[in-house]
Amino acid sequence: MPQRPATGSGKVSRDPVHHPLFARYYARISVAAESRMGMGAVRDRMLSGLSGRVIEIGAGNGLNFAHYPSAVSEVVAIEPERLLRQLAVESALRAEVPVDVVPGAAEALPVKSEAFDAVVLSLVLCSVRDVSRALGEVRRVLRPGGAVRFFEHGRGGGRVMRFTQRALDSTVWPRLNGGCHVARDPIAGLRAAGFELGPYRRVLMPENGPTLPTSYCVLGTAWRPTVDS
Repeated sequence: MPQRPATGSGKVSRDPVHHPLFARYYARISVAAESRMGMGAVRDRMLSGLSGRVIEIGAGNGLNFAHYPSAVSEVVAIEPERLLRQLAVESALRAEVPVDVVPGAAEALPVKSEAFDAVVLSLVLCSVRDVSRALGEVRRVLRPGGAVRFFEHGRGGGRVMRFTQRALDSTVWPRLNGGCHVARDPIAGLRAAGFELGPYRRVLMPENGPTLPTSYCVLGTAWRPTVDS
């Protein structure tokens, strides 16, 4: 039986992220996207084959939890936004694997070094304050040879679209969307952080429909090298 999830040990005086209006909006559209945009199938592909201890960074409302395979012994789910964290706790109670939901920021993960067999990054690098620092933390908590499974959106399209993405990032988009940026490059970020890139593919979301500044996504795997350079 799954273990009852916790909301973290000790008191947290202030949430690392506080976007209550965006959190409510995201909670609604993310559930709708499971079937309408095929996100459920994407989560299955992203998490297939995982085993052992997993840390998920930026778990949101916990929609990944139902897709973890039974070989996963434990999921530690980090979510900084209070409302989304509460929804993630509810999702954890329904999960088939043990999930512990805790507060924390990607740039300062509240866990020990080299404690996890895999890290899951799902639509989170767009909104962290410091991508380099966050990926440094990913590398710290992952055992040598451990896997990073990722599904992220970011920079894409032609010259006009990329100009539009940069313009959105420098003006209203992050303020209206919980700190989200649409012009970041998750693959370049993983490489710069010293990860070995495995197979990945670029996808449009939605696959059928208008192409939006948020449509350019990448799904794949990276590894922490067994010997750090």
